[in-house]
Order: sequence, then C-alpha cells, then structure tokens
Amino acid sequence: MVVPYTLGLHAIATDTYAYLQPDGSLGLSNAGLIVSGDEALLVDTLFTVPSTRAMLGAVARSLPGVTVTTLVNTHSDGDHWWGNQLLPDAEIVASEAAATAMRDDRLHELLADPGDLRLPRIVDDLRKTFDFGGITPTLPNRTFSGELELAVGRRTVRLIEVPAAHTRGDVLVHVPDVGVLFTGDLLFVGGHPVIHSGPIGNWIAVCERVLGLDDVTTVVPGHGPVSGTAEVRRFRSYLERVRDHATRAHRAGLPVPRAARETDLTGFTDLADPERLILNIGAVYRELNGDGTPAEEELFPLLDQWLDHRGDPVPPPGT
Repeated sequence: MVVPYTLGLHAIATDTYAYLQPDGSLGLSNAGLIVSGDEALLVDTLFTVPSTRAMLGAVARSLPGVTVTTLVNTHSDGDHWWGNQLLPDAEIVASEAAATAMRDDRLHELLADPGDLRLPRIVDDLRKTFDFGGITPTLPNRTFSGELELAVGRRTVRLIEVPAAHTRGDVLVHVPDVGVLFTGDLLFVGGHPVIHSGPIGNWIAVCERVLGLDDVTTVVPGHGPVSGTAEVRRFRSYLERVRDHATRAHRAGLPVPRAARETDLTGFTDLADPERLILNIGAVYRELNGDGTPAEEELFPLLDQWLDHRGDPVPPPGT
C-alpha cells in the first residue's frame, strides 16, 4: 500500500492507521492507531497540546464511536508524549526506563519560558514553531521491561523494549496480524537521526532485530513517511557509516565539528538536518571516551556553528 506523506490520519492496513506530520523534522513526529471494534490503542501523542488535540479530532471524525482505551509511549522524547494529558482515562503504557526519564523531564518548562537563558538557535526556532503552553506532564500508569502483549479488542499488540539506542527504554510496537511495525524514533526516514543515548552498536542491532521480524511489511518511523524494510536496511547502513567514520576520526584526534563535516555522505546526501551529525559523532566519541564526554548539552551550541558555515570548505586541522 502506497501511503501519501501528507498531514493527517492514513489507513495503512486493516483497522490500522498512521498519523503523519510532514516534513518529519524536529518535533514533527508520527503516531499510530490500532483499532478493534469500538476500542483503540494509540501509539504516542505529539509535541504539544494543540497538535495532539488536532490529531484526536482527526481520529474522532474518521472513526466516530471509537475510544482510545490504551496509549503506548514509545520513548521519553517530548514529541512522543507531551500530549498525554488529553487522554486522562486511558491506560498509558511505557517501558520502565522510559518512564523514569519522563519523570525527570522538565524541558517543556524551559521551552515554555526560558527566561533570560540563551538558547541554541535550533531550540529557539522550536519555540517559534510550537506552542508549549499548557502542558501538564501525564506519566505512564503501567510500565514493563522486556516484552509485553496487549489486547486491543480481538487483536494482539506486542511491545518490544530494546537496549539503549536512541534513548533508554525505546519500544517497538508490533502488530503481527497485519505485518505493521511502529518504531518510534528507532527509525528516521528522510532525515538524520539523533543518538541521545547509544551505544550506536545497540541501534544497529535493533535494525537487525526489525529485519528479523519476518511478518513485517509496513514500517511507520518516528519521523518521515510510511516505509518498509528497505528503509530499515538503508538506516542501518547510515548508522554503520557514522560508527566507522567516528571511530577513525576519534583515533586520529579530530575535534567533533571537523569529524562531522568530513563525514562521507555518499548515498545519504538527500537526508535533512545534517547538522545532527554533530550530535551523532559526539555520541560515538562519548562511548569511546567512556567518561561521559562530550556531554550532549555541550554539543548543542555547535549546531549553530554548523548552520552558520553551511557551504564553507572543511576547516583546517585543529578546528
């Protein structure tokens, strides 16, 4: 089934839907809906209360009489759970690791009102694009570790927690009766991903695990158009490219910005948000250093430098 990449709710299989938000860049995440009779399981809410309200309105118009009884948050990034408050009667499920990170999350407060704090441009642009007011963090009321099967009417949905990759506690949502997999941010299509946690080898292993699900034919990424296993293979190749290049650059003593700008993107030049290579190279360096450096928050200001110098030649050694 060819699914148009347009804003809104799209049927992707029998009684199974994806809610898409082009162009899939920062904050524009996807969600999913699995229906049986008059009940449904929702995969993720969205970045803000208004965007989540718009999604739930689209569901109500397309599927009158269907009630979301279960909500699964695939991970702890705000664009996948900050709209939870609009489903006060639902059972909200997440991995225990993700729920722990969610309990400590105060980023929405900073985005709503940073005060005098100077924010990186990429973060300040978020504040111009999204309305972060009125968010009341609504945490999962059911957690698990490993795997969990949920019943949605007569259907079974399988939750698979994977080792730390994009974040700690990432969950795949497998719908075996129709061969659909909702990956959350374990898959990005059309743009560079962000490695918040890693190690990157875990993420590559997740791709292998997805490809080992023989019944899966339709894959809904956390960001980007509805895809299939070919996009998972391509994404695995991207992660392998980043891992191998960053390892060589670290061995050569290159600073993160230079290593990022020297990355060979042959085959991946169409991907949006290339400045995220700063974060991804930095994540591999952090893994190789073994001492928590460079911390992700130290890398964010470097994103502005990348954006300021797009199109410049690669800087001389040592910069």
